[in-house]
Amino acid sequence: MSQVLHTPPPTTAPADDDPAALAARYGLSVSGARPTLPEYIRQLWARRHFIAAFSTAKLTAQYSQAKLGQLWQVMTPLLNAAVYYFIFGVLLGTKHGVPDYIPFLVTGVFIWTFTQSSIMSGTRAISGNLGLVRALHFPRAALPISFCIQQLQQLLFSMAALVVILLCFGVPVAASWVLAVPALVLQFTFNAGMSMIMARMGAKTPDIAQLMPFVLRTWMYVSGVMWSIDKLATKNDLPRAVTTLLEANPAAVYIDLMRFALIDSFHASQLPPHVWAVAAGWSLLVGVGGFIYFWKAEETYGRG
Repeated sequence: MSQVLHTPPPTTAPADDDPAALAARYGLSVSGARPTLPEYIRQLWARRHFIAAFSTAKLTAQYSQAKLGQLWQVMTPLLNAAVYYFIFGVLLGTKHGVPDYIPFLVTGVFIWTFTQSSIMSGTRAISGNLGLVRALHFPRAALPISFCIQQLQQLLFSMAALVVILLCFGVPVAASWVLAVPALVLQFTFNAGMSMIMARMGAKTPDIAQLMPFVLRTWMYVSGVMWSIDKLATKNDLPRAVTTLLEANPAAVYIDLMRFALIDSFHASQLPPHVWAVAAGWSLLVGVGGFIYFWKAEETYGRG
């Protein structure tokens, strides 16, 4: 008897049964896919109340275990300023030739601390909150931005102490104090951009958080926090290229703008040329660039 051999069924699925085609047919999308940039911005704006509440809660919890509580928001930068005054102002003599040195120093310390703390908290924004990132769906940029708002709130507490120090050392209230507002807006935008850049880098390589204190300490020493860049350049006859680099340093730019706004003995001649344009340029470049850089890796955060 002859045996009929049946042709086996095809082993490959028809083209219309391809997973991508099936997903498109039934309106399915990739879980956690990165939204378009305009949609991402809309999602962030829709969660603005969460961002504000999260930053306030973090600030409140920061000193909840300390007996002095929220007073440490002011005492920490003041103690840092006292240490720097003793080491740099007294022992190294950087206060000589700098009018109103204590207001000059305290302003520099407060403004630098804002940038430093924003960058450090941003570095751990994703890697330090993996439980939240993996449990809830929200634009991940909300985390570094909320940490920057937290540091801005802390700076505003410190600014109240700074005003008292200015008045105690004979610095009068002046119309130029209004310039502190746009200077802080530009600095906040810069800090937020830096925070998002470091958040993406820290999410991929958590060890960066261990390196950043050394990088930030070096950055502080070249930013004129404890000494005057203008006096140093004049006294030591530095090459013009070195002076330009020191003056264009974004941390130094925002510190000098705040000193110019608040301290009447800090004159416009001590500011680098086109200082407001430089401040706005750094703010836009780092703020917008950092946001786009962070957004491009949105789908990778919390995975792996």
